[in-house]
Amino acid sequence: MKQKKLIIFFPSIEEGGVEKNLFVISDFLSKKIKNISIITSVPSKIDNNKIKIIKSNINIQNKSRFIKNLFCSYLLMKEIRKNKRVIVISFQANLYATLITWFFGVNVVCRANASIKGWLKNPIKKLIYKTIMKLSSKIIVNSKAMKSEFKKDLNLNSFLIYNPLDKNKILATSKKKINLGFFNNKKYLKILNIGRLTDQKDQMTLLKAVNLLKGKVKFKLILLGQGSEKKKLENYIYNNGLSKNIKILNFKKNPYPIIKKTDVFILSSKYEGLPNVLLEAIVLKKLIISSDCPTGPREILQDGKGGILFKTGSYVDLYNKIISLNKNKKLNTKKIIYAYKSLKKYDYNFNLNKYLKIIQSFD
Repeated sequence: MKQKKLIIFFPSIEEGGVEKNLFVISDFLSKKIKNISIITSVPSKIDNNKIKIIKSNINIQNKSRFIKNLFCSYLLMKEIRKNKRVIVISFQANLYATLITWFFGVNVVCRANASIKGWLKNPIKKLIYKTIMKLSSKIIVNSKAMKSEFKKDLNLNSFLIYNPLDKNKILATSKKKINLGFFNNKKYLKILNIGRLTDQKDQMTLLKAVNLLKGKVKFKLILLGQGSEKKKLENYIYNNGLSKNIKILNFKKNPYPIIKKTDVFILSSKYEGLPNVLLEAIVLKKLIISSDCPTGPREILQDGKGGILFKTGSYVDLYNKIISLNKNKKLNTKKIIYAYKSLKKYDYNFNLNKYLKIIQSFD
């Protein structure tokens, strides 16, 4: 990589697990590769002076993701025209990055972040995706189930790299003291959900489940995140008299002190890739209840040996799983221990070095 330049393509940096992986991977690569840049419409999110930021002169941070993709695609074309000795690693808008790099004859590594089953239902869309992604140099996925999806549904080969997990950082930052009176009462079951407030994350299923708990279990629930579904969720909480039991808090850069105070972490998503937040909760030895959605949760929770799985979208099944917690305390403790012991494959340096080896293979 002495002569080639690495360009990271990520048009719309928001708040979430994909972005967290971007920061971890790019910071690691910036220590190994001298000439590294990132193309994004949200330059303020990048805090690494070793990485050159390539941005538009026009402020498009508040524009739609489509507009951001178009502007950043133009910037990518400009950079490749200046110097074709580049390697591109795309974290987002993979179809844009693949078409551009194919046209100019440069290598692109595309990182797929979520199960294709969640959004690739249209046969025409599926054909377009499959056709274009065949042009990429390499596809990276972050779970075995997603690797299987790409092969079975799209006939595309992919390379598995698990999300790098920095256990030491999580443990250290979880010790920060926070004032969270909402979670202080030990008589209440403390439930936490972290994720963008979107249809994909399906917090509505969680709200419907806990609504059934009223009069049966004393509980407090925090939804940590922000997004397009916030108003809808707030209305449900208000209309069902749940305001004293549930709080919606904005995204936190350091959520670990809150996770540490939690009794049970619940993921309610319709689809995922390999949800970081489950791994982080396991590091802090929290019991997990997760939807059995594609892909990631079943793999992380070892088919239910390391946590509790419920039928995706079923608030009744989720309710029943919460109700059963007190009956299975010893079993749940075993699940927490089992999950923690299974974290080895997410080793921080091992998985980060896989990215470096792939990039170096194009040298």
